[in-house]
Amino acid sequence: KAFRFYTMHPEVYLHVAAEPKTTDKRGEVVLTDDALKIHREALVFDGHNDLPYKIREKDDPFFRRYDLTKLQPALHTDIPRLMKGGVGAQFWSAYVAAETAKDHTAVKQTLEQIDTIHRLIKTYPDTFALALTADDVERIHKEGKIASLIGLEGGHSIDNSLGVLRMLHRLGARYMTLTHSDNLDWADAATDTPRLKGLSPFGERVVHEMNRLGMLVDISHVSADTMRHVLKVAKAPVIASHSSAFALADHPRNVPDDVLKLVARNRGVVMVNFYPGFITPEGARAMKSMFESYRELQKKYPKKEEFQEAWGAWKKAHPFPRGSVHDVVDHIEHIIKTAGIDHVGLGSDYDGIGSTPKQLDDVSYYPYITQELLSRGYKRDEIVKVLGGNTLRVIREAEAAARTLRDARKE
Repeated sequence: KAFRFYTMHPEVYLHVAAEPKTTDKRGEVVLTDDALKIHREALVFDGHNDLPYKIREKDDPFFRRYDLTKLQPALHTDIPRLMKGGVGAQFWSAYVAAETAKDHTAVKQTLEQIDTIHRLIKTYPDTFALALTADDVERIHKEGKIASLIGLEGGHSIDNSLGVLRMLHRLGARYMTLTHSDNLDWADAATDTPRLKGLSPFGERVVHEMNRLGMLVDISHVSADTMRHVLKVAKAPVIASHSSAFALADHPRNVPDDVLKLVARNRGVVMVNFYPGFITPEGARAMKSMFESYRELQKKYPKKEEFQEAWGAWKKAHPFPRGSVHDVVDHIEHIIKTAGIDHVGLGSDYDGIGSTPKQLDDVSYYPYITQELLSRGYKRDEIVKVLGGNTLRVIREAEAAARTLRDARKE
């Protein structure tokens, strides 16, 4: 990738180098008619896709460089592969780099990112339609289109303003990840040195305002203490839009078992991330120091060319295996066993990650998850919940909680 994209998710740069040998002896998953039938009948609802950032970083607002009606080998996502993967609903990420908080351009860039998502929907109206509610998702899916929702990736996007939060909600944002890679004034991130041990009083106000709006609170990227604090004060179900299980891959981006149990009590959903650095033990070990090393190298090598060389050397020194669809389903199954079948979903992080597991190479491969769940003995109704039913239920319950909270204020 051209180095001018260095402000994107740092994990996108940690490609698999010389892939180490893995002890996983499981063979390739083979699709069956039974699995494909279940998959076609289900609502496949992914919690996190970074395609809009790829479009904006190429300065391609009118989709002239990336015609999504055609296969796009440089991307994980295009319309033919979305159709093949059976995707029925997608949270498109309105991601802007955490560094934008330092020069106060986060709000401006977030607006541009939301504009990109609206343009995506407008450019391909036969494929996508904007969804603002759970009812919208169901209606659009029945129409044969992909229900398209907007998720903000990082509370830096509101620049410490509840007014900005409300305006972004009016523009269609239906979840916000509370932090990205860096701490905020009001919340600790998973990949930064803790300062607050959770949320500040203003952070609690952010959570409560999101609950009042019916906007999902996303605990991906936040520290475990922030997760616990959110779950203590939240008055609606929360999500982790793209996080996996800490017990299987001990990276701070993943969700510990005690938090999984709290999510179940909250009636929330953890959507499993496909990134190899978060699903394999070897990947998690290699990734632990990634964000810290990235920041240190940026400080040490302020010139982009020098930083590029140093970052390339760091990546070569930290290879790890891709893993496979089996590893992703291991995380799904662990969350099922720890939190319950009603509290797990899919949050691929496609087009925000630099490598993918085998048999989950892009958005066309979701049926392999269905097949592997079926092969492990899960029933149709259980699989349908994992693929998207749980996510739709959480949106509906957050909407109901918001109505209750608004009615209580009128009393």
